[in-house]
Amino acid sequence: MFLQPKKVKFKKTKKGKLVPLEFKSNILKFGTIGLKAAEAGIINARQIEACRQAMSRKIKKKGKIWIRIFPDLPITSKPISSRMGKGKGAVSHWGARVRGGTVLFEICGVKDPRITMEALRTGQAKLPVKTRILK
Repeated sequence: MFLQPKKVKFKKTKKGKLVPLEFKSNILKFGTIGLKAAEAGIINARQIEACRQAMSRKIKKKGKIWIRIFPDLPITSKPISSRMGKGKGAVSHWGARVRGGTVLFEICGVKDPRITMEALRTGQAKLPVKTRILK
């Protein structure tokens, strides 16, 4: 199952504007090396899970991975065959708003730094935003 909130106050919300830069969650807090977003975007829950799985396969469960973002933004879509109007569509998936500079993932506990770098590079490939590796 993918990440999504257990309970929300409002079922559907507006996506809003993406602020380009982040200054609060832009430093490592838990791990020794991390993956940082270089641009703003919306990352859905499937992409976060795919990135996590790819990284955990590379480090072979030796280290610990922290996910620093959570998909709490409901993304709606209407069926293709429906005409215009008749309200907003049903929630199709959940996404996380990401600003440039936000730390997305953190890893620690892996002895070989090359394996950690390789794991983060495979994780980068799974995400729709440009990212940098942060030490």
